[in-house]
Amino acid sequence: MALKINTQYGGINIDNGVISRIAGLAAHDCCIVGMSSRNVKDEVTKLLKIENLKDGVVLKTKNDMLIIDLHIIVAYGTNIIAIAQTLISNVKYHVEHAVGLKVEQVNVFVDGVRISIE
Repeated sequence: MALKINTQYGGINIDNGVISRIAGLAAHDCCIVGMSSRNVKDEVTKLLKIENLKDGVVLKTKNDMLIIDLHIIVAYGTNIIAIAQTLISNVKYHVEHAVGLKVEQVNVFVDGVRISIE
């Protein structure tokens, strides 16, 4: 599925995977362990590798505006509220500037907590 933007010169089609990847990379820049992908059938959450970040992003459109759902895993002991607020701001900024569409909202779903073992 692609997002279609009409301009005075013609149409632009942007694949949802491109927007999801932009959102995933912007999210990865924040203090999270990573993005997660849920297997709804088994209710298993797995940490995604950097090349699969788009799988932790769900896009919806409403009145020519984007709604972005992010599924993340955080490190134990971090301030989840602060991370979510930074994440929302960062993802909204990067997607709006890269795509040129307004982001109505960014929803953050914390699917897991990881303990760092070093």
